[in-house]
Amino acid sequence: MELGLYLAAAVVGGLVATAVRLPPLVGYLVAGFALGALGAPEPAGLEQIADLGVVLLLFAIGLKFDARTLLRREIWLTTSLHLVLSTAVGMGFLGLLGVVGPALVAGESVGGLALVGFALSFSSTVFVVKVLEDRSDATSLYGRIAVGLLVLQDVVAVFFMAFAGGEVPSPWAFALVLLLPAAWPLHRIWDRIGHGELQALFGVTVAVALGWGLFEAVGVHGELGALFMGVLLAKHPSASELSRSLMTFKDLMLVAFFLQIGLHGRPGLEELLLAAALLVVLPFQVAFYAVLLWAMRLRRRTAFLAGLVLANFSEFGIIVAAVGATAGLLDEQWVVVVSLAVAYSFAVSALINRRGVELATRMVRLLPHHSTAQLHPDDRLVDVGHSDALVLGLGRIGAATYTHLRDGYGLSVVGVEHDQTRVAELSGQGFEVLRADATDVEFWTRVKRAGQVQVVVLAMPFHSANLIALARLQAAGFTGRVAAVARYDDDVAELRKHGADAVFHLYGSAGTALADHAAEAVFLDRRAAGRAPESTPEST
Repeated sequence: MELGLYLAAAVVGGLVATAVRLPPLVGYLVAGFALGALGAPEPAGLEQIADLGVVLLLFAIGLKFDARTLLRREIWLTTSLHLVLSTAVGMGFLGLLGVVGPALVAGESVGGLALVGFALSFSSTVFVVKVLEDRSDATSLYGRIAVGLLVLQDVVAVFFMAFAGGEVPSPWAFALVLLLPAAWPLHRIWDRIGHGELQALFGVTVAVALGWGLFEAVGVHGELGALFMGVLLAKHPSASELSRSLMTFKDLMLVAFFLQIGLHGRPGLEELLLAAALLVVLPFQVAFYAVLLWAMRLRRRTAFLAGLVLANFSEFGIIVAAVGATAGLLDEQWVVVVSLAVAYSFAVSALINRRGVELATRMVRLLPHHSTAQLHPDDRLVDVGHSDALVLGLGRIGAATYTHLRDGYGLSVVGVEHDQTRVAELSGQGFEVLRADATDVEFWTRVKRAGQVQVVVLAMPFHSANLIALARLQAAGFTGRVAAVARYDDDVAELRKHGADAVFHLYGSAGTALADHAAEAVFLDRRAAGRAPESTPEST
């Protein structure tokens, strides 16, 4: 009965959020706080389901993550400086509030205020990755930078919890390095599994048993173990397929996580107002991210996109506050305040990131322009002026389209893909591929200046990304033809409504192609048997 109540509340919250054009997760948060305020009992197993969702999320991040990213200056230096600056601003703001505001703040020690500022300096891995996945930007440059920053932040939080009243790792934790050579047998086992539910079961087992289970057993946070195991298996050819197969299961588990945030206590008016006041810190955090990344020679748009997507507080902040309260460093009311602030920040960040691309484009004027020679090598503009056709998104559909346009029609074709691994793979196969973000307005301005491109094919795997790219084309004044693929009937209609010249239903087109190949096979069989008709299927 309790579980049914929570499921119904989640569905209602998600529907209401969707009705007002907010992500469903905001509705799940509101539902959790509403149930907590009404004193609804927590159903047995909710915490375990929430933990499993976070474990699978971090495992999926690891499957897409290149560990070498963490050694890049724009990751480790930005993370370090941002934590210091954000903690100082949070502490200073709370100090000002203590002079004129709530007794909870006025009665807190300087060390306690610093700890709250530290707790609010993290951004939410769960929320940010969800936003990036919804935009199809998890492998874009700004998406990879954002995930790299989050991973280092999570590592810092884990170390804090280990040495500030949390569980001290066992000496056996050093034995976890033995998992590194375990990558080879795990890859060999994976090779024999194939596809389907067994592959998904293998992924869950590795994430939960080897990642979460072993790390927890030696006193290290299991979430870090799940991320580690994902990174360990990221080089396998089926890593992307496994990540996709876990997506629905993981998303369902994360509903429990968002519901659970609302169950940290029944907030009073003082806690509600104080949590809302803490949102004043968010613009400073965005500014710090943007300025620091711009100083690392990234383009202004890339810096602001990363800053905006990271404009939220983290679920790790709740854990840090709870550890601080358990250790006697904070009043227990701060756990409720930080939980509310995290939930508020999710709602605000969801609103901001609905138009994140547009906001980042407008905000670029706030920072000076880098010359092309000064820019980070991964963030320089690209030139596609020599091509007749562009294919945006080089998955299986995009790569097949590229090949047919090049070999079947003799066109000069350039592919655009933001996944570094995919770019390297296709370049080795003779494809001309540019690593770029097809939703970048500056990219399409460059296309406009070239002037030779006649056809653009939108073959990205997410409908929202194709829509954004279509809008960018139109804003840049592109006058050629635009073709797109879509999975669902309403997506087909929306792309046509927004100006695509031709839209192909993915499954319908596959059926047509299959029928053509079947008819061709029948014709060839008849001809081989000496019973060929006088006209071919093509001539009729």
